[in-house]
Amino acid sequence: MLEKYLDIHPRVKEALDQNKPVVALESTIISHGMPYPENVKTALEVEKIITDKGAIPATIAIINGRLKVGLSEDEIEYLGKKGTAVTKVSRRDLPFMVAKNDDGATTVAATMIIADLAGIRVFGTGGIGGVHRGAENTFDISADLQELAHTDVAVVCAGAKSILDLGLTLEYLETYGVPVVGYQTEELPAFYTRKSGFNVDYRCDTPKEIADALKAKWGLNLNGGMVIANPIPEEYSMDFDTIAKAIDDALKEADEKDIKGKESTPFLLDKIKQITGGSSLESNIRLVYNNVALAAEIAIELTK
Repeated sequence: MLEKYLDIHPRVKEALDQNKPVVALESTIISHGMPYPENVKTALEVEKIITDKGAIPATIAIINGRLKVGLSEDEIEYLGKKGTAVTKVSRRDLPFMVAKNDDGATTVAATMIIADLAGIRVFGTGGIGGVHRGAENTFDISADLQELAHTDVAVVCAGAKSILDLGLTLEYLETYGVPVVGYQTEELPAFYTRKSGFNVDYRCDTPKEIADALKAKWGLNLNGGMVIANPIPEEYSMDFDTIAKAIDDALKEADEKDIKGKESTPFLLDKIKQITGGSSLESNIRLVYNNVALAAEIAIELTK
């Protein structure tokens, strides 16, 4: 039945059939994360990092209504050139993209769903969504968190995006039993910075420790994902106070312009990039490279 909707790239299918390590990748970063041609260059480099580690990359997107697990270079180029004209897709949008034969760039939630359908258990990305600041009034909470609560995919990220309310995001994940693991750290990284002031639930110092925990979790039929918070490399980490001020200024402008919902994250990230003179974009790219390398190592351990 799923074949009716799902196209798994031959190299990904072969890897899955032979129990080889596969890492899922999202496509929002291609179409909405940065301008062309930087987006395509970054996407191809991300795939190369995973391949060099000994795993198979599977970039996920929707093209002409087909759920694609693993893209060709031409398809990555197509999404990169089309840019923000591609619909940003979360769980609620999937049936409409399929029914209308439309193109879609998958968020964390949609990537998890499609990865799970294909049988991929590890996903590397930049940062997860979470509880937005002021959510006690707006109820603006990312669908990523509910997906983590019930979809069996581990997400390697640099923590939650620092534009969010990190304390409430951790509380929400705790309520739904989603473990937040710090890779070689006790402190939750906050995307651009290694610091947040919040502790993770568990610290793991090797990919094997993480893979063992995932195996036990799913072996016990404890459905849902795991957040593996991997701090941005020291040399690309931004100053905590600089980023905090940039975020406050960006949030104020978003509030004045009444920018809400799924438009808020791209607006805020773009504003922060402007305020920081573009250095936040370089940090963003480097943390993604760092996360997918770790995701490949975890996927390799998980297949052993």
